[in-house]
Amino acid sequence: MASKTEHKRKVVEILLLAFEQNKSVNYICCDDALRYTRIRLLMEYAYKVCNRYGKIFLSEDENACALVLFPDKRNSTFKSLFWDIKLAFQVIGLDNISKILKREKEIKKYHPVMPFYYLWFIGVHPYRQGMGKGSSMLQTVLADAKQMGRPVYLETSTLENLPWYKRFGFTIYAEMDFGYRFFLLKNNTPANE
Repeated sequence: MASKTEHKRKVVEILLLAFEQNKSVNYICCDDALRYTRIRLLMEYAYKVCNRYGKIFLSEDENACALVLFPDKRNSTFKSLFWDIKLAFQVIGLDNISKILKREKEIKKYHPVMPFYYLWFIGVHPYRQGMGKGSSMLQTVLADAKQMGRPVYLETSTLENLPWYKRFGFTIYAEMDFGYRFFLLKNNTPANE
């Protein structure tokens, strides 16, 4: 079994490679010479947040992962505030903070008031994509959400992923424009089905 440090390294590496060209991720990270480093720091941030306020899944073969957040469990602590400040300075950049805060506020308007299961990131190592590893990971996540009795919400800026999500029962409930199309999806599979 991998150590916590090794587990984190593997998850961050998968997400870094899987989301390197993602429009939404690149919107958050400053598009400069440090973009790759900024994306890595974003994924490390997401890992820490989900480790504390959600769940982290890594496939047995260590080629697929998912980061899940329970927004109702997240609270402000000195540590989480420190993480947010580091994110603002190291990833977003001072010039982009207001743009990103406005974006997050708009997205959160569409989130439910009730407790839900937020699939923040799901990724497969690029050399292993197209082999069913993402589908297997998504099935694991959906089964966990079903066991908890929570609907699953996620967002994507990858148009090509929409049919895949729809195969798993997700529906688009909102679409936004941030200079790229941004889709909000939900899966309301009842817990007792």
